[in-house]
Amino acid sequence: MAGPICPAPVALGGNRRHRAGVNTNDPTALRAAALQSKAWPYEEARKLLKRYPDGAPAKGHVLFETGYGPSGLPHIGTFNEVLRTTMVRNAFHALSDVPTRLLAFSDDMDGLRKVPDNVPNKAMLAEHLGKPLTRIPDPFEKYESFAHHNNAMLRAFLDRFGFAYEFASSTDYYLSGRFDAALKQVLAHYDAIMAVMLPTLRAERRATYSPVLPVSPKSGIVLQVPVEVVDAEAGLIRFEDDGETVVQSALSGLAKLQWKVDWAMRWVALAVDYEMAGKDLIDSVVQSGKIARILGARPPEGFNYEMFLDEKGEKISKSKGNGLSLEQWLTYGTEESLAFFAYREPKKAKQLHMGVIPRAIDDYWQFRANYPGQPVDQRLGNPVHHIHDGAVPAEPLPVTFGLLLNLAGVLGADATAAQVWGYLSNYVADATPTTYPELDRLIGHALAYNRDVVAPTLNRRKAAGVEAEALAALDAFLAAADPATGADALQNEIYEIGKRFYGKDALRDWFKALYETLLGSPQGPRMGSFIALYGIANTRRLIAEALSA
Repeated sequence: MAGPICPAPVALGGNRRHRAGVNTNDPTALRAAALQSKAWPYEEARKLLKRYPDGAPAKGHVLFETGYGPSGLPHIGTFNEVLRTTMVRNAFHALSDVPTRLLAFSDDMDGLRKVPDNVPNKAMLAEHLGKPLTRIPDPFEKYESFAHHNNAMLRAFLDRFGFAYEFASSTDYYLSGRFDAALKQVLAHYDAIMAVMLPTLRAERRATYSPVLPVSPKSGIVLQVPVEVVDAEAGLIRFEDDGETVVQSALSGLAKLQWKVDWAMRWVALAVDYEMAGKDLIDSVVQSGKIARILGARPPEGFNYEMFLDEKGEKISKSKGNGLSLEQWLTYGTEESLAFFAYREPKKAKQLHMGVIPRAIDDYWQFRANYPGQPVDQRLGNPVHHIHDGAVPAEPLPVTFGLLLNLAGVLGADATAAQVWGYLSNYVADATPTTYPELDRLIGHALAYNRDVVAPTLNRRKAAGVEAEALAALDAFLAAADPATGADALQNEIYEIGKRFYGKDALRDWFKALYETLLGSPQGPRMGSFIALYGIANTRRLIAEALSA
């Protein structure tokens, strides 16, 4: 069974039954609400209910699949697909008692078409272009092949998040003969499959296209050559290899399929029920679906999500290594915030870069704070319900991540967690790492993000003109204020000063001046909260520096 994301260790999968996590632990109440929910995981899960209206399929379970091409290192998009598939799987558990499995399938028998940009030993890899990834040495010199290395990276980060999945290797499935029966079907329907594929290809590609790619007995390269079926039942094919005519079996790893045909064959051979794919693969899904029907099976359910883009608006690529990496996100943000970012608007293209992390963290916590007071239908549409599979943790967050970043910013790039906790102890009752372990995690992320991302960009400027007059008025108020004045009272006075010096219509300019002169940033937190956290005396020192000549 799949399961929730939880603070370290993370658990997006597990072996428990689904827990409701709504107003009661009654799965009947959850099921009734889930059947009506407009949250996209439930909408997707209901497709599977319609697929099997009479209960479990003949194989006894519903099979979810995600695919991975190990020609490059796993990236955040790979994680995203497994995460979203798991959310649909969890939603299905709320709707049905039919068991499920999730297969993470690696297309590691593919021939290497180009050398990735983000790996060592590129010259060595270039010597092995065209060979199956499992037959190419590991450029990192850690595993028996390039594919084994990248597969290990995939499993490591899926395991880190506790996904409940089964790993499958294309090479293992081909070599073991597990695909042989389906391969014979492909050979038997060779002409019909060609009729699907040829109209989708350019003229020069049509001249050499074959659904079946033999592995050269001479070079070991996956050949892109025309193939003639000699005997479909025996699995025999004929092709040209370096000027010689070769007749050999297409079974047991001596050939593989072009990927669109391979995808369809896999759906048929494994009886896959659900697989999602990126929007860039819509045409491929259509073609593979037609081929699956030719082979006598129903294509899986699924939907097409939009792609993550890098800061330049370009699609994230494993081979380029562009965009934000999984490790980068987890250095500066939490697992839950990453899951939140992936959950929201899956059919909308989103730029994935450093700047989105703080917002994702604070938005996650805002939705989490709303969850306990929501009725069941709203809870099922709340992203945190799907991130935690209904078992949403109860620990509150007494300050925002944005406020932590601003505190770290004024403390400097060398600020420590102990310093931050020192300020928090004057702002939050019983503020200790033991009392607020999740806040303690966030402090570590905030310090890292400030050190590496924010601090190099901060530039506190001097106040001038009306800015200086308003800051002087704020300083006069703080000088007379009780050191224990609360955030709301401080915020109210800041507003009044702003209206006095800037007018109601230009308050934005007042707050921008506060952020730029006191914090060194064009944007910032609710200033009343910041002053209450940082302290009146410390804030007056910042004002004095901003007013100094």
